[in-house]
Amino acid sequence: MKLIVGLGNPGSSYQNTRHNIGFMVLDSYLKDVKWHKKFQASYTELTVNNEKTLFVKPETYMNLSGNSIREFVNFYKIPYEDILVIQDDLDLPIGKYRIKTNSSSGGHNGIKSIIENLQSNAFARLKIGISKNTTQDTKDYVLGKFTPEEKQKLESLMPTFHSIIESFLTENINKVMNDYNGLSD
Repeated sequence: MKLIVGLGNPGSSYQNTRHNIGFMVLDSYLKDVKWHKKFQASYTELTVNNEKTLFVKPETYMNLSGNSIREFVNFYKIPYEDILVIQDDLDLPIGKYRIKTNSSSGGHNGIKSIIENLQSNAFARLKIGISKNTTQDTKDYVLGKFTPEEKQKLESLMPTFHSIIESFLTENINKVMNDYNGLSD
């Protein structure tokens, strides 16, 4: 079983904010799928290549995302190497992305919560650049809406993010990193 997690904050006031890029990618990938509630999250289960896959959007707010993820991992006995977390990254410009595994939180509170709850960083991450605004408070910036230009750039990358998810579901993480890291440079 695979677990694909999109990070974000629940509620309409957070829609289309920089911190919600994980939710946005899952919504784009899954389209009009029916979401269910479990372990403080919205989730859906699909079979991809004869393997069950859980898609999860924690509803615990970003800083507590790990609470929900831990529940899914423990209940379904999901190995850490079968987890992909889709997150925003302040250190990457808009339009850039990186796939990583076994790395630190980099100051991202949602990732920090997941690492603390799993007691491991041995899961894969799709880090999507949201840039950094040094003239604005970080919290206000990440909770701010994308500009129309930023949104358009990210929309143009959605097919690539969908392909990364598909590759993660069928390939080993090293192949996924080799195939996609560097393409956004």
